[in-house]
Amino acid sequence: MRIASVLMASLLVALAAPFVRAEDLIHIEVVGLHNSKGQVGCSLYPSAEGFPNKPDKAVRNIMVPIKDQKAVCDFKGLAKGTYAVSAMHDEDSSGKMEFNDMGIPSKGVGASNDAKGDMGPPKFKDASFDYPGGRKDLTIHIQYLL
Repeated sequence: MRIASVLMASLLVALAAPFVRAEDLIHIEVVGLHNSKGQVGCSLYPSAEGFPNKPDKAVRNIMVPIKDQKAVCDFKGLAKGTYAVSAMHDEDSSGKMEFNDMGIPSKGVGASNDAKGDMGPPKFKDASFDYPGGRKDLTIHIQYLL
């Protein structure tokens, strides 16, 4: 009887979790880098909270190598939903965004939908996209603001 209870509890937990498949993937090509130094960081946000400058609020953060002034960020095994991506060219491999005294990013930056800010960072609503599952291909063009 105890084994049946454990199996039933395991089944209920599995059914309650969001349905995520290994082949679910958001594939992002980051282009427009002015050199191949350092790495590219991509952060995936499920809401406006923290977007685009607080990677601790992202559901996933990755750092990837650069080859031929391009990089690829792959986010695998994702649940369906609405997301936005921010990207930065981390030329000095510090792993963090840096700003000048006026609050302007000193590294190359970009966002999904190539969303741009108006007197500040881009808004989540402009960078967000629906992710229905499966494979979704995106391109982010890096901009250098300084």
